[in-house]
Amino acid sequence: MIDSEVMIIKNNQAGIEVWRYKGRIVAASPKGVIAEAFFNRPDFEFNGILLKENDRFLELYLFDKWYNIYEIYDRDSDLLKAWYCNVTRPVCMHDLMISYDDLALDLLVFPDARQLLLDEDEFLALNLAKPDRISARAGLKELQNIFKKTDGVDIRSLI
Repeated sequence: MIDSEVMIIKNNQAGIEVWRYKGRIVAASPKGVIAEAFFNRPDFEFNGILLKENDRFLELYLFDKWYNIYEIYDRDSDLLKAWYCNVTRPVCMHDLMISYDDLALDLLVFPDARQLLLDEDEFLALNLAKPDRISARAGLKELQNIFKKTDGVDIRSLI
């Protein structure tokens, strides 16, 4: 499985595909996988971070967690820019396809450990079953606790 090409599919909360892109599996365990992918959109400013086309993303997908974590590196300097965390239903993986249902709620974590909660209004507007809403909030809390460390987090340690 390591070094295999994988298709990554982001679905909305209803399970309808909204985006897909290719990646490559760089680590795997019974808990999940880490895929490497490259940002495939034009450069744009996002909450104080310049996301550039071809920035490198290491993407952690755990099979039993209500989130995923993207470690974002600059395409030119390879310096860490941030961690972008999506609150999601647990990821599904089959036939070298990773898919997840995004629940709108996101956490952006800067290298200096500042955390920025994003899209809470969108999350609140979703038509989610109460158990999903509770699990999503628990996933967010877990992410916030993971990133309390002031020296950052190596997502490889989570797999």
